[in-house]
Parts: sequence; structure tokens; C-alpha cells
Amino acid sequence: MRVFVTGGTGLIGSAVVAELLGNGHTVLALARSDASALAVEGAGAEPVRGALADLDVLRAGAARADGVIHLAFANDFSSPEALAEAVAEESAALGVLGEALVGSERPFVTVSGTPHMPGRVSTEADPLSFDGPVGGRGRAVTEVLDLASRGVRSTAVRLPRTVHNQGAGGFAGLLTGIARQTGVSGYPGDGEQRWPAVHALDAAVLLRLALERAPAGSVWHAVADEGDRVRDIAAVIGRRLGLPVESVPPETYGPLGPIFAADQPSSSTRTRRTLGWEPKHPRLLEDLENIQP
Repeated sequence: MRVFVTGGTGLIGSAVVAELLGNGHTVLALARSDASALAVEGAGAEPVRGALADLDVLRAGAARADGVIHLAFANDFSSPEALAEAVAEESAALGVLGEALVGSERPFVTVSGTPHMPGRVSTEADPLSFDGPVGGRGRAVTEVLDLASRGVRSTAVRLPRTVHNQGAGGFAGLLTGIARQTGVSGYPGDGEQRWPAVHALDAAVLLRLALERAPAGSVWHAVADEGDRVRDIAAVIGRRLGLPVESVPPETYGPLGPIFAADQPSSSTRTRRTLGWEPKHPRLLEDLENIQP
């Protein structure tokens, strides 16, 4: 099928585009710059020039496609205001993409984070939170799933806090970046909190399977590592960068501080059993060995 992909040149999106093309699909990919357009063409897809805020472009892209995969998000965590703007921009984009597909029975795959369930491992049956710094994303994804009653084969793939490839990406990548800036490989609190993770190439397979097979209104977890201790993640980062490993205040991470400090393991048992998805690429702690000093 012809698939319209937003965020197709990012760490996850580039893997998704390659996965789709390698399995017989054609791809239209949103490209907000000349460099992105060249990257899309180089991958073998067709660029659609525009940004996530260009709602008319999104509407037209969805109209040309047999299905949509939404991945784009302005990853600006510099302040609560910037994060709120990113969430609002994405919510508007999801609304337009969804409306363009109403009544068509075409697939619409979007993403969110895995939920945080205090005291236990989260599963596909757990709801997303509407509270906190990214609560708006939970509301927007829920609205996408509700489109199942309006003739859209909508589905959500929940991505863990770290989607990685060659040591880069996700919350672990943010820890690496902050470590380079501060000279300390830090972790919030005692570092016993656990973060789920998945390799980008494994996540791409699940996103394709969701596009091809997932029933309307369904939810899936792209989780390979149920939960790696943040202290262990910081230890690998510190060793690779030659930096001390220490506990730091959650405020170090700005608006993401409360999320960074939370224990949030997650399961993908139902996803693996139902869709036959099985991660095959390196786990997070192994992949972090690719960090260059």
C-alpha cells in the first residue's frame, strides 16, 4: 500500500520507511527541509514538503495514501511552555489526519509512550494518563483510537522511553547528551527506577505489522527490555565517556524530571503473542556500548 509517514527522517522514522519499502509498500514522507527531502528521496520514498504545523499539507498527504503512520513530534524539552506547544502542535496534526481518513477504513497508526503504572509493570490493557507534562499526548492518542467507530482502522503503538540505535536515541540519549554537557553521567534519585527500551529496527517491524494487521481501536507495546535500571544505563554512559557516575536532582532534566524519576517498567506479552512480533536486535545496555567518547 501507499503509506504517508510523518517524522520519516528521524531515528525511528528512517527505520520505518526502510521497513515499509523492504516489504513491498511505497512511501510518501513529510519533509520540512531540503535536507530532509533529499534524505527521503535517498531512501527510495517520495517527499511531501511541509511541517507538522502545515495542516493542509497533512490533509493532502493522507488523501493520497492507503494508510498513515504518524511519528513526528517536536522534541523540545527546554521548558514546560515549549513542551506544551509541541503537544498542542501534534494534537492538531492528529485531528486533521484522522478526519481525512474518516469513513475510509484505511489504517492510521500513531504512537505514544508506554503508561506508568505505580507499583507494577504496565500492559497493553492499561490506559494512558491525561495528566503530567505530556498528558495531552494521551488525550490525542485516545481520540485517534476513538476513530475506530467512525470508519478508521486506527491503532496505537506505545513506544518505550528509549528507542535506540547505535547507542543514540530516547531518554538514554538525553542522559548521554546531558552527561557530555555537565561532565557527570547522572541519574535521578537512587537510580533504581526502570525504563523500558526497544531497538529502532525492532520498533519499525511492529509499526509495519500494526499498519498491515492491527484491528481498529487496538493498542500495542513496542517493548524489548521490560525495564533497565537507570543507574545501569548511566554506568555504561559514564564508562563510555570516561565520566563519573552520580545521582543528580530530578530538576536537572527540566520538565521531564518527574518522568525521569519514575519507575515505569512495561510488558509486550500480548503484542508478541497476538502479532507475532519478536525483537531481534541488541538490547539497550549492549547498544550503548556504541557511544563514542
